Amino acid sequence: MTVSIENWAEQVRAGDVRAISRAVSAIENRERDAEEILRQLFPFTGRAYRVGITGAPGTGKSTLVDRLASHYRVEKKTVGIIAVDPSSPFTGGSILGDRIRMQGHATDAGVFIRSMATRGFLGGLSQATRDTTLLLDAAGKQIILVETVGVGQGEIEIVRLADCTIVVLMPGMGDDVQSLKAGLMEIGDIFVLNKSDREGADRFEQQLKGILQLVPERDGWKPPVVRTIATENKGVAELGRQIELFRKHFEQAHERQAREIAHWKEWILQLLETRLMERVAGKYLGEKELDAIAAAVAERKTDPYGAVNEILARAGLGEDH
Repeated sequence: MTVSIENWAEQVRAGDVRAISRAVSAIENRERDAEEILRQLFPFTGRAYRVGITGAPGTGKSTLVDRLASHYRVEKKTVGIIAVDPSSPFTGGSILGDRIRMQGHATDAGVFIRSMATRGFLGGLSQATRDTTLLLDAAGKQIILVETVGVGQGEIEIVRLADCTIVVLMPGMGDDVQSLKAGLMEIGDIFVLNKSDREGADRFEQQLKGILQLVPERDGWKPPVVRTIATENKGVAELGRQIELFRKHFEQAHERQAREIAHWKEWILQLLETRLMERVAGKYLGEKELDAIAAAVAERKTDPYGAVNEILARAGLGEDH
């Protein structure tokens, strides 16, 4: 371990913004130093509370995150915000729209904001996002807000990362709340009905509560519905109160250890998958070769299953016979 990495880790723990930003960039770019600094910092993690905010585009998630951050700053809590944007189809980078909307916190040393690209991960959360939550945890951020891209089934990925998952909905999303995906209904610890001043909000809320009655309780917790108008900062304090109630409930639940183990099991498996993919593809499969194999599959000269088996065999990971 080099002295520079140790000093860098100390700067991150001290909350140095430049050091944190440089570390996040190293994580995103998969630089060699990224893993070293994360290993240095890991013993100092486990203190932050991770709140995931997900939901369909247009529900006002970014504004809600912005107001939640303000709520926690009033309580003198430090906040980290990770806004997971859709990857640019041209550069692979994030569009940065969420970061622009949160510029009110730009001069607040108690808030660190970073937009991150999904980089093609269907769940909307890349390994870099997970690693960045660890980094911000070690940097002393007490609350980490992770806003997901909220597209398709990827919304449910947040539950594997967050301690508390908030599902943001709004009136006018469809004719009936029953049109919502079952998976989305099952992952929410708290449901937010944002833009609740819109027509049909009362009916939507009643339907939502009716559906939630059918969702099995988790460790005795029944997900509440909180009405907000984020643009006017209405309902945000109540949302903060419900998050704290859930946190206390979770800390007292008998299943806490089992949930933590399940969380790290998922983390390790995803990291293993990513690491194996990088090593196999990097050492045994070049971009041109992959193009050639893909072309062969497209022309039906081979099948994808046999192609993958052949690649794994080259890496010494073929099936035993």
